[in-house]
Amino acid sequence: MKKGVHPDYHKVIFVDSATSKEWTSFSTLTSKEVREVDGREVPVIRLEISAESHPFWTGQAREIDAEGRIDRFRRRYAGKKS
Repeated sequence: MKKGVHPDYHKVIFVDSATSKEWTSFSTLTSKEVREVDGREVPVIRLEISAESHPFWTGQAREIDAEGRIDRFRRRYAGKKS
């Protein structure tokens, strides 16, 4: 690997702000907030949303259709199969 070309890839702690769920991973992101893990300071990256809190992944997603486009699409293609 060429020296000085690639960014620093290090251990970080991701924190979902909506659910307070935390997990450790590796990333090139950095932060001024750090926490000590296994005797090493690890940056803490705060996320507004993740798979733990996103409505699509939690099953709380809703379809917003003010003009009936989704219903019209479903009626039009309901009987057609590939």
